[in-house]
Amino acid sequence: MSYVLALTGGIATGKSTADDFFRKKNIPIIDCDQIARELMEPGNASWQAIKDHFGMEYLNSDQTINRKKLGQLVFSNKQALSELNQVTHPLIFDKTVAKIKEYRDFALVILDAPVYFEAGLDKKHVANGVLVITLPEQLQIERLKKRNNLTDQEAINRINSQMPLVEKEKMADFVVANTGTIKELENKLKQVLIKIREEE
Repeated sequence: MSYVLALTGGIATGKSTADDFFRKKNIPIIDCDQIARELMEPGNASWQAIKDHFGMEYLNSDQTINRKKLGQLVFSNKQALSELNQVTHPLIFDKTVAKIKEYRDFALVILDAPVYFEAGLDKKHVANGVLVITLPEQLQIERLKKRNNLTDQEAINRINSQMPLVEKEKMADFVVANTGTIKELENKLKQVLIKIREEE
């Protein structure tokens, strides 16, 4: 059986950079965001659920989901975000579990799950350990604004749509602060891998 390490944190805290490090170590990565995107393609399960729940006005002319319009709704309306999660999270969970089974011959698998706690995956025990990548909020806002070309308020809304990082840190097995260079982050991640190997 694999050791499944859930990789989570906040938006723009550096999970993709951590993924790059694990890829270089030939550790397979299951990307929950990618699974979510695939399920939202026309005709797939989440696409159907979103169309049925939110209506045709959230589709583009080519029938793809208007992610920008849907994002503006859910990141400014907690009820809408909750409804979106209710219709999509169970579908993402089923696909994620199937993916984990595909990698059972690997010693270690990374489950990149930005909303690991928000989606209740911790209660379903899909991972053996949880790694949280964290950042001070002001740095997180600056990185998110730059990365996604957002205003202050748009960045804050997106951050506030997730569980506060301090809460995630309390529930994590490993916490890594990504406040320095990529090299510094990689050195901290190496230490996490050493600890996991010691536990096994």
